[in-house]
Amino acid sequence: MSLREADFVIVGAGSAGCVLADRLSADGSNRVAVLEAGGSDRSIFIEMPTALSIPMGMAKYSWGYHTEPEPFLDGRVMDLLRGRVIGGGSSVNGMVYIRGNPQDYDGWEEMGAQGWGYRQVIPYFRRAETRAEGGDDYLGGDGPLHTSYGPMKNPLYSIFVKAAEQAGYAAIDDVNGYRQEGFGRMDRTIHKGKRWSAASAYLKPALKRTNLELVTGAHVTRILFEGRRAVGVEYRRGNEIVTIHARRAVVLAGGPINSPQLLKLSGIGPAEELREEGISVLADRPGVGENLQDHLEFYFQQACIKPVTLYSWMNPLGKLLISARWFFFKDGLGATNHFESCGFICLRDGVPYADIQYHFLPAAIA
Repeated sequence: MSLREADFVIVGAGSAGCVLADRLSADGSNRVAVLEAGGSDRSIFIEMPTALSIPMGMAKYSWGYHTEPEPFLDGRVMDLLRGRVIGGGSSVNGMVYIRGNPQDYDGWEEMGAQGWGYRQVIPYFRRAETRAEGGDDYLGGDGPLHTSYGPMKNPLYSIFVKAAEQAGYAAIDDVNGYRQEGFGRMDRTIHKGKRWSAASAYLKPALKRTNLELVTGAHVTRILFEGRRAVGVEYRRGNEIVTIHARRAVVLAGGPINSPQLLKLSGIGPAEELREEGISVLADRPGVGENLQDHLEFYFQQACIKPVTLYSWMNPLGKLLISARWFFFKDGLGATNHFESCGFICLRDGVPYADIQYHFLPAAIA
């Protein structure tokens, strides 16, 4: 493929970009180019589930974004994790596999997003997934994205669920099944002891096709237009500025931060803001880059009265033994993200469905 031209140019090899690359190149008739600012995910820190916190803080794999001081959080500056590697966030996240609540999707449909109700999206969730424990009416059994339960060998995982029952909450079999509210086991994107990212599920198998090309280290700086039609992009790779034309479409898959940023750099966004930055306005779109919402995560820590936590492994020798076992056998404590039980509750009476999610971890976290 000439890297100067393709039918489809996909900006970003995160989760969405990986899936799109697979779908758009599937029948062989389209020439597809995927441009990713980051690089390869070939790293023990990404592949080994228990090492999940390491790539989160590495500039090689993360954009390192943070917020402005938050006025409702006493001026705190919050970190915003965004993956800068093939697979995007799925290559640097905690590997927790939790779908949105069915009423989330039904709510979108009620607000006008036709075709996004839960009854319409559940077939796609099932098509995407292969669950190690087998598929059913809610879970898939033959899709490219592998999910699995943790082994629950540490007694604290089950004790956490039992404590929730004693507090009056339900114990449930499957938080991704017919009922989300309650406490039970947590699904994870881990397969045969390794992280199973969107790159592993979709992009890498698709790269065997001759009509798909991945360009890493390609930082897209603007979209190219002829009139009001997008016809390509310009990207920086090393010291070189490269132009690639799209015969059919430019697809932005850079996520909720990078995609609106690129739109603004290309002249699409709030006109006054663009003019202040010296950017020529192509289309005045005040909503671009606005209304981003994210959730907070709080840690509540409790000292354990018995020596059954992961504390005894939190030393150089323990970490070396965990890593060595994982390296040779892909099992043991290195093969889990340690989020193996979880819970969903309603914060107060009158809330229509669960709005608080619990992760349980048998270790202290700084």
